[in-house]
Amino acid sequence: MEPVRTCVGCRTRAPRSSLLRIVARDAALVIDEKAVLPGRGAWVHATDRCVSTALQRRAFGRALRVSTPLDTAALDARTTRESLQRNG
Repeated sequence: MEPVRTCVGCRTRAPRSSLLRIVARDAALVIDEKAVLPGRGAWVHATDRCVSTALQRRAFGRALRVSTPLDTAALDARTTRESLQRNG
């Protein structure tokens, strides 16, 4: 039985293996590819729609329980890169 997590973007439940784990490191959002970094994590589908919805709603700050503004450059770069590869 695989663990189930909730996407902070679309708020649907999904198996952990289908989601991307995000952690806060030095006031920046970091993608945890292997899901092994220490600390609290937020889970999101690796789609432009879910990531942008989570960023607009400021869901990462709430999920990670961080009160300071977070640098979202890593997520912005990833979604832009994936969009370019798909539309390519």
